[in-house]
Amino acid sequence: MNRIFRRAIKLCGVLAVFALSLVSAPLRAQDHVVSDADLRRAVAQAGEARQRNCAQVQRFFLREPVRRVLKSARLDPTKIERAIPALSDEELARLAARANKVETDMAGGALTNEQLTYIVIALATAVVVILIVER
Repeated sequence: MNRIFRRAIKLCGVLAVFALSLVSAPLRAQDHVVSDADLRRAVAQAGEARQRNCAQVQRFFLREPVRRVLKSARLDPTKIERAIPALSDEELARLAARANKVETDMAGGALTNEQLTYIVIALATAVVVILIVER
């Protein structure tokens, strides 16, 4: 009797595992809330946005008037340029937006040399401070 009882328990266990696999298969096959293609697209867009922002900020610090201001403030432009990729995505986006606004104002003649000097020093200092805080 003990032998029959063990066989019955084994059979019930096998049937339970089989039944659970049948029930859980459709659950595993369901789509996730966000598809793989959507995730890949979002990652690619984030990478492209980061590259655009990085290029925007680096172009800003390569402009001759900006380099002159940095040198007059005794800030090394090459150190700042090398530090830009180390910024977080959010910091880089904010800095790119500010750099874009300053470039627009410079092109439109809305900034005096003194204003440009203060703005460039503030932006360069922001890059340096962010990097110091992150280390």
